Amino acid sequence: MLLTIVIVVVAVALIFDYTNGFHDAANAIATSVSTRALTPHVALILAAVMNFAGAFLGSQVATTVSETINPGVGTRALLIVLAGLVGAIIWNVITWYFGMPSSSSHALIGGLVGAALAAQRDVHWQVILTKVLIPMVLSPVAGFVLAFAVMVAIMWMFRRAELQRTQSGFRLMQTVSGAALALGHGLQDAQKTMGVIVLTLVAGGFQQDTSTLPIWVVAAAGAAIALGTYSGGWRIMRTLGQRIIHLTPARGFAAEATATLVLYAMALGAGAPVSTTHTITAAIVGSGATKRISAVRWGVARQIVLAWVLTFPASALMAAAAYVVSGWIAGL
Repeated sequence: MLLTIVIVVVAVALIFDYTNGFHDAANAIATSVSTRALTPHVALILAAVMNFAGAFLGSQVATTVSETINPGVGTRALLIVLAGLVGAIIWNVITWYFGMPSSSSHALIGGLVGAALAAQRDVHWQVILTKVLIPMVLSPVAGFVLAFAVMVAIMWMFRRAELQRTQSGFRLMQTVSGAALALGHGLQDAQKTMGVIVLTLVAGGFQQDTSTLPIWVVAAAGAAIALGTYSGGWRIMRTLGQRIIHLTPARGFAAEATATLVLYAMALGAGAPVSTTHTITAAIVGSGATKRISAVRWGVARQIVLAWVLTFPASALMAAAAYVVSGWIAGL
């Protein structure tokens, strides 16, 4: 019986990973496509390949996710993880439908926390505070500030250069920065699913602790997010690439390069599961604000911030409801 439930939960985790891919595909390609540095089809292929490769770069983020709650062992523990995933998937689909770039990362962690609280199981608040909530605030701030600074430096360095030639050069550079951002997305987001699958194996009694990351888990998570990425996220891509601000190749490069730096630093340096969405959106706003403050469509930015604020509690409530329903069905 436990094996069957484990298989179901792992399958749902991979479905979440897939929705993460199509929900967040826009993060890696929106700037490159909107500046015409890459065609949408080429950008999607590049993002999918780099997402898959990024899954193999580390395990720190996966460890952090697996340590956010202690569901215990047995059927109830597996239902907690399942409910957390269901809450995150529902929120992903809702925000994707409305074209709002919310955070799949925080939807997942919010879902796990909500289900654990509903089941009256331990939530490791210290881990959530130091490795989730604080980085959640710091990463977009860093993205905004760094992108603004990089764009100011670019404007100063190329102030006497011919505009047409400069923009053509930055379109080429965006191929590199876009690939690096997609690699960072795989490094961050694929690992989150790995952490949930390992948590599932421990809860089902098939693994002793969360310190070991089986290679099949890495490959499966990488493949699922790559497939989701290739499926595309055109609604969200339009919001990031066009509705916030009209991007030039130079501003697109500044946003992608700084967002990539933040993602790598948070994953490899702190093991913090930060949001690719938060980071690249803040970087786009930061690079765009160097043109003039009014160039940024702040009304759209406010809607995005509202989605960010709602993500954690909304996914937690949905996961708690999913746990209650699944527990009733299972007779617990």
